[in-house]
Amino acid sequence: MNAREILTTEQMAAADAAAIAAGTPGLILMERAGKAVADAIRERNAACRVAVLCGPGNNGGDGYVAARMLKRRGWHVWVEALAAPSTPDARAMAARWTGPVYRLGEGPPADLIVDALFGAGLSRPLEGEALEAARATHGHHRVVAVDIPSGVSGDTGRPLGGTAVRADLTVTFHRRKIGHVLEPGASACGEVLVADIGLGETPSALVENSPALWRQAMPRPSAGSHKHSRGRLAVVGGDAFHTGAARLSARAGLRIGAGLVTLLSPASAAFVYAPALEAVMLAPFETEIEVTQLAERADAALIGPAAGVNAQTRNNLFALTRTGAALVVDADALTVFADHPDDLFDVLDRDDVLTPHPGEFERLFPGLLASEPTRIAAARAAAERAGAVVLLKGADTVIAAPDGRIAVNLNGSSWLATAGSGDVLAGFIAGLVAQGMDSFLAACAGAWIHADCGRRFGPGLIAEDLPDLCPATLMRLLGPGVNP
Repeated sequence: MNAREILTTEQMAAADAAAIAAGTPGLILMERAGKAVADAIRERNAACRVAVLCGPGNNGGDGYVAARMLKRRGWHVWVEALAAPSTPDARAMAARWTGPVYRLGEGPPADLIVDALFGAGLSRPLEGEALEAARATHGHHRVVAVDIPSGVSGDTGRPLGGTAVRADLTVTFHRRKIGHVLEPGASACGEVLVADIGLGETPSALVENSPALWRQAMPRPSAGSHKHSRGRLAVVGGDAFHTGAARLSARAGLRIGAGLVTLLSPASAAFVYAPALEAVMLAPFETEIEVTQLAERADAALIGPAAGVNAQTRNNLFALTRTGAALVVDADALTVFADHPDDLFDVLDRDDVLTPHPGEFERLFPGLLASEPTRIAAARAAAERAGAVVLLKGADTVIAAPDGRIAVNLNGSSWLATAGSGDVLAGFIAGLVAQGMDSFLAACAGAWIHADCGRRFGPGLIAEDLPDLCPATLMRLLGPGVNP
């Protein structure tokens, strides 16, 4: 199974048009869409009073279908119309509706609101009664959006004009659009259900980050495996007062399957690291020449977590580039190049991975987040500029490869907002890369596994918990006959 594509509104319109051209009438597609909305509502709610807010376009047409389907099942349903239907298909579906119709905002109190005002293709801010209706959904305990919450741009996830409907459930069709996966649109959508309405394949380089994308590439030991064949990872540590981050990264790399993990420690800090390490090996160094020698046999190397924003970190990174190991560059090893990012980009290979949060991203790629329309476009441009994989952290983490592949993580967890969490993520990615996994897929898998661990643990999570949560996730991913 391939990962699902994420589409622009233009791609979605093309998929609709292609299905119609191939012989499926638009009315049939609308009937399927409205039925999917009604089915989703019935699966999640007992029969109640439902107001279906219908706009003039095809999104409103979907709403008329959903209202009819619910009424047929005995629900108390009415339509609140913003305006008369303006498309042939919407007019046809409105004509099939035999229940009450009120002007938008003038219906009786409802237990559940269905937002079928505007779809993902809306390009202007809400105004008038539509704006008031959107505001009325804020705080309402049951709101279902058809396609996307009205007012959210399908191509950016931003609320047009600053105000949009807030939904608990969004039923969209065929594939998620960009507005469903980027904040703040993702939060405005609530749960997103993707309904199959019978459209064809829609190629896109932008995909959902799910196990379907990378599960088959996950490293698995064979009967003849030994610690060296399972991947050798080097992690460069910081000074004696900042040892925790590198230890978290090293443990994460070991837990995710790297066979041999060595923490390279400044000699002055070795006696701090030593009592805190068990299966992770320790190798002290004093010069960057020794860093090259100690990491010479490594398959992957991680540098940055609490490494220090100083000349030594720069020199140590350059030393690692002379080993042939694939690099994972995080935290301080990113910030140290803020004044001269090209010095970093010039030494990177296409299998190296950068893992910036937005502040670090801005230091390396000044103005890119502001100038590009979305985080997706910014990450894609950054990967091309750096010539390496870029993982842009956030609630809507984006992973981009220099060859154009790009994925958005959908299983993020707010419980991961805790000190050291990013160090574990870097360790997960580095551990997978050390085992020979394609760097883009390793970054995608690491981000998904990291989030899955956070979601499963929940309240009280601290970064130290994450590596030890990893085996249960790996068992679900790699165990026979088990799907996450």
